[in-house]
Amino acid sequence: MLKYVVMSDIEKIQLFEDQKVRTIWIESEEKWYFSIKDVVLILADAKDPKDYLSKMRRREPELAKGWGQIVHPLVVRTPGGPQKENFANLEGMFRIIQSIPSKKAEPFKRWLAQVGAERIHQMQDPELGIQQSLQDYKRLGYSDNWINQRLKSIEIRKDLTDQWKAHGVEEGTGYATLTDIIYYTWAGLTAREYKHLKGLKQENLRDNMTNEELVMNMLAELTTSNITKEEHPETMSEHARVAERGGSVAKVAKEAFEKQTGKKVVSPLSMKRYIASQQPELELGTDEATDTEGQKE
Repeated sequence: MLKYVVMSDIEKIQLFEDQKVRTIWIESEEKWYFSIKDVVLILADAKDPKDYLSKMRRREPELAKGWGQIVHPLVVRTPGGPQKENFANLEGMFRIIQSIPSKKAEPFKRWLAQVGAERIHQMQDPELGIQQSLQDYKRLGYSDNWINQRLKSIEIRKDLTDQWKAHGVEEGTGYATLTDIIYYTWAGLTAREYKHLKGLKQENLRDNMTNEELVMNMLAELTTSNITKEEHPETMSEHARVAERGGSVAKVAKEAFEKQTGKKVVSPLSMKRYIASQQPELELGTDEATDTEGQKE
């Protein structure tokens, strides 16, 4: 089955000896997936990775027999738009490496193990993940003030989704529905409409919010989380009413802010595009900090 990468997953370029490897963390499986093409380019130094893999499978019937279980097609972002690429998880990648004669095989195996271990450690110790996010945002050129707001928004969002999970909300569709209610109540836009306003496609919406937008959304989600903790909603309709109440608190704050400052909170400004325009030499990659929005958005 074709898997689509959602923004709750982490699509990231990582480096092995200064060579790029596209990786994706699938949150629902708690596994890293690695680009097979990138790994073949590194280990086999093949000009045509597809041809190399085809010959490798013909050479090893057992590998060819289990190829369908090793390869996972994922839709990823490329400069030309979303494209289907073949990826393998840690176990599958180890199996592929066994069939590639290369002096880099052993150090690459150690690198794969390290990448997997670091992610597990971040899950067990959230502070490690926050520190990684801080470094990623600084590298992309975000201001310290914005970064502080963004990291706080990640913490608040995680607390909210933890509450939803504990109170029986279905991940994916349920999270997306409630998030849309929160957004629409305070901002007057669903997540899809909000992204359209900012000219976004696959990009993370919160990574493109201004400080004012982040603060208002944090207030909405913090309020929703606290009401959920106090009232323990059980049905989806009860959760929807709580989400609307949480959004309403931010809506009141937004209207008061706009009245006092004369400045609109909801903005078509995309922070990533703004930063890119100020620093044209900066290459904005597809790294995403650990977050829980996307389909949960």
